[in-house]
Amino acid sequence: MDPIAVIDFETTGLSPAQNARATEIGVVIVEDGVIVSRYQSLMNSGAHVPAFIEQLTGISNAMLRDAPPAAQVMHEVADFVGDIPLVAHNAAFDQKFWDAELGLIRRTRRQSFACSLLLARRLLPQAPSHKLGNLNRWAGLPSTGTAHRAMADAEMAANLMGFMGAVLREYYGIGQVSHELLCGLQKVPAAKIAQALARIRQAAAC
Repeated sequence: MDPIAVIDFETTGLSPAQNARATEIGVVIVEDGVIVSRYQSLMNSGAHVPAFIEQLTGISNAMLRDAPPAAQVMHEVADFVGDIPLVAHNAAFDQKFWDAELGLIRRTRRQSFACSLLLARRLLPQAPSHKLGNLNRWAGLPSTGTAHRAMADAEMAANLMGFMGAVLREYYGIGQVSHELLCGLQKVPAAKIAQALARIRQAAAC
């Protein structure tokens, strides 16, 4: 599989459109299925963390008072990721915050996002749940720490991507798993995924 950057945000709410801000980011760089580098930081935007979010994530307003400014963190993490293709579990959520926080420092995303949630719904339909933690337990993948903390969730999503890459190679016979392929597969209706993968396998054999 191509190098990928798997990211996860913790935030004060559901959407930047509702004035929510990021409170923590975790990123792992994966090469040949192995995590080779990590970036993690709390980030202080000045936004208030509601009590229910603190209960969910364990990230408090007191913790963020001593955290580096959000602008500093986003410059650092954007430089860390560079142009490496991005992956997140429920990428629609993380993409919104990545774009919004980059926009506040006048930077723009250049690469596309693959979504491990959409891919899991297509490649792992037999899983009883497609929530990240449930998928990792079902697949027998290693525990990475406390859920709803950015680094633990990024590592879980990275391990899940490795698992799905193995499914594509070993079950579906796809020899070369690229980020571009993943972005295409996540748009295929779940009922048609086997036919789509058969066409890809046949095209590669020609």
